[in-house]
Amino acid sequence: MFANPWIAALVALFTWWFSTGAILWVVRRSDHDGPSAHTFSVVLGVPFLVAGVWAFVASLSLTSVWGAYLAFGAALLIWGWIELAFLAGVITGPNPYPCPPGVAGWERFVRAWGTIAYHEMLLLAVLGLMAFGAYDAANPFGFWTFAVLFFARISAKLNLFLGVPKINVEFLPTTLTHLPSHFRIAPISMMFPVSVTLLSFAVACWLERIYAATTPGATVGFALLAALSALALLEHWLMVLPLPDEKLWRWMIPAPKNNEQAMLSEDTHGL
Repeated sequence: MFANPWIAALVALFTWWFSTGAILWVVRRSDHDGPSAHTFSVVLGVPFLVAGVWAFVASLSLTSVWGAYLAFGAALLIWGWIELAFLAGVITGPNPYPCPPGVAGWERFVRAWGTIAYHEMLLLAVLGLMAFGAYDAANPFGFWTFAVLFFARISAKLNLFLGVPKINVEFLPTTLTHLPSHFRIAPISMMFPVSVTLLSFAVACWLERIYAATTPGATVGFALLAALSALALLEHWLMVLPLPDEKLWRWMIPAPKNNEQAMLSEDTHGL
């Protein structure tokens, strides 16, 4: 059953939804429990990072259906821990301040880069290590999963910086209250059509690979990548379409404290 590409796509969809919700739940719970709780949550998450690294290494020689699932899960575990560290404010950047009013051009870019620099450099370093490990490996799907997540996230951040009509900051933790001031609510830039075109091309390429796959493991691996790329494409369109995507996770996440909500609503002059 799990060799069916439609089942693989459903697994990718559920895993994306559940893992995103789990990270948001941990971050929101830490907001309720105090500043030190964020660091504690990242430390408690280290075993998941270790499990992800182990699973990635173990999957490199596995060409079976379960090898593809193991590689996919490994990449998500590694990615998830890094995202948790970012949302917890542990690995972000040297600039923890809101963007002042009227800042534009190169200075605005440098300030925005400063809010996420360490996080982006860590992601790039991990991507490089995974590429080195997966080079000429029998099962490269762990690397490709991480690569899809990496380039989709870079694209999303550039679009948020350059301007999109809809930005959801409801789930941002108090550790990142300065971040929305570096976003911009505006008509789409030229970056948006480039992003959705490239993501659509990626989806088409993975779908073609499913058709050309010669083993069940390859079929499942490419189906997982196609579904993940399609979800990334959907996330980009949700920056434009007036759809209440936050409802996907709101029911499972504790409501913010009144003062937290007020902090997230302040200092958004850079939008």
